Amino acid sequence: MSATRRQILARTGVLGAGIAFSGSLTELFAGTATARSMGQRGYGPLVPDPHGLLDLPRGFRYRVLSREGDPLRSGEGKVPGNCDGMAAFPGGHRGGTFLVRNHENRTGSRQAVPTVRELTYDPGGEGGCTALALDRDNRVLSERVAIAGTSTNCAGGPTPWHTWLTCEETEFRAGEENYTKDHGFIFEVDPYDPLRTGAVPLTAMGRFQHEAIAVDPGTGIVYETEDAFEKPFGLFYRFLPNKPRGGRGSLRAGGRLQALRVPGVPDLSTVQRPGTTFDDVTWVDVPDPLARQTPIRFQDFGPGGVTHAQKLEGCYWGGSCVYFVSSFAHRKDGSAADHYGQVWRYDPKKRRLTQVVVFGPDSDLQLPGESPDNICLAPSGGLMVCEDGDGAQHVFGLTRRGEVYPMARGRQNIGTPEKPEWGEFAGVTFSPDHRTMYVNCYTPGTTFAVTGPWHH
Repeated sequence: MSATRRQILARTGVLGAGIAFSGSLTELFAGTATARSMGQRGYGPLVPDPHGLLDLPRGFRYRVLSREGDPLRSGEGKVPGNCDGMAAFPGGHRGGTFLVRNHENRTGSRQAVPTVRELTYDPGGEGGCTALALDRDNRVLSERVAIAGTSTNCAGGPTPWHTWLTCEETEFRAGEENYTKDHGFIFEVDPYDPLRTGAVPLTAMGRFQHEAIAVDPGTGIVYETEDAFEKPFGLFYRFLPNKPRGGRGSLRAGGRLQALRVPGVPDLSTVQRPGTTFDDVTWVDVPDPLARQTPIRFQDFGPGGVTHAQKLEGCYWGGSCVYFVSSFAHRKDGSAADHYGQVWRYDPKKRRLTQVVVFGPDSDLQLPGESPDNICLAPSGGLMVCEDGDGAQHVFGLTRRGEVYPMARGRQNIGTPEKPEWGEFAGVTFSPDHRTMYVNCYTPGTTFAVTGPWHH
């Protein structure tokens, strides 16, 4: 199937923003609980928020959990900005939820993550994570620093043993900027007690511009995306842990890092037909995971090389497969072809890679920058997708039948009347009981809890 942006705008009632896509979304949900329970259409038009923060469909409401610059309840300092990737964990006997939230701060950020003894990796780093404990009504019980002294914490992902892997999207070395240590690592964060994980880089998992991860709960294999900004673009990795059964701290035991090779496909952007399948993919050992002399994507992988892609970002585990997103590809940046976003599915048992969805550019409404970024499975609405582009920013839903609908629209104008600009959404995730969608506004850093008739 295919649809132009103009057709989608007409269906959803969204003006000035839309997503062009082609391909069937059925494969995204095959074998998952979502395939059995999700609805077939959206929740109706967005209703303007009188408070000017978040537009939602009728029947939904939001609560602001945390705002950049407000005091942390722990007394450790102020709530940091640049809220990005996030995950929700069960709250145990309290019946609530624990959130772990990334802060993609670089040097000179507006509001750095406060440094805390035993939780700070590098005093020169301003990024990190904060953790919030919520009761069953989404009231904030506590808010504290979970890790500090890192840099550019973009996304990451949860583990089956209820920890969070936060990813540094940078390759700065000690001595550059204000850093005293090398950066570009993954760190494990315990949302319940961050002191149990501390600030230890998982060096065997590679030093590169990390974006997101997904863990195979059966094998413990960790899949990793790389959002490299310049050609050659990033790679899709897997990490084979020495302790495959997992558990908090198990990844410190090391393992083997490999990169994806699709024979005859050096650049995934050239694949433009949804449903295209590759049954001959292989994995190649990374010569130097620490990138001591050469960034990994530049290293020599031998005959056949490895497969690159621009803007490799979102990554999640669904059913028995891992899904990952290429947010966009532009020839002007060096990609071999153009698109507004791809969703890929890798089946480890069959060793099969399939292109599930491609977004644009077969559209009659040419608007730049509309592309999928953070994604997650929704309890009844298929996928939730955070838009990463220009203009008004949305969280979109995608149904199993391939229909796009607006779920939320940001109202926080961080620009000027002459040049309006809105803070993008990030970190969309659902509570373990599926009653609440949590999502961040990147700038100004804000975390929302959205409740309503999700199973309608």
